[in-house]
Amino acid sequence: MRLLPTILALCLTTLPAVAERIVSAEEFEQMVAGKTLHFDRQSEPFGSEQYFEDKRVIWAFEGGGECQRGIWFENTSGQICFVYDTDPAPQCWDFLEGDDGRFRARLNGSPPGQDLVTNRVTQESLDCPLPDLGV
Repeated sequence: MRLLPTILALCLTTLPAVAERIVSAEEFEQMVAGKTLHFDRQSEPFGSEQYFEDKRVIWAFEGGGECQRGIWFENTSGQICFVYDTDPAPQCWDFLEGDDGRFRARLNGSPPGQDLVTNRVTQESLDCPLPDLGV
């Protein structure tokens, strides 16, 4: 019985690790401008973000709710930061590209298990009416 954990540990250490590299702000802009990225967290749909050519964004959580408009910029550490109309505090992320072709977003200070992972990229607009249009 004690042999099983040892064999399992040996098998896990021989699995190839997926290498990731941090995407630069210039690469990020080329990857997202004019597109909408749909993200999963822990293999469950989480939300979508539409990126405009001028660094404006619209974020929408999966399942509805209010759309959040904002902008993105690069901070002095090279992270991609977002500021939304509803919250002036920047949220800074590392955007990572893996050998497996998957694109991840890791919030500053969060563990990898909390990454947002792109499940698809489209050119569709999010269904977000403009604020203050009335009924």
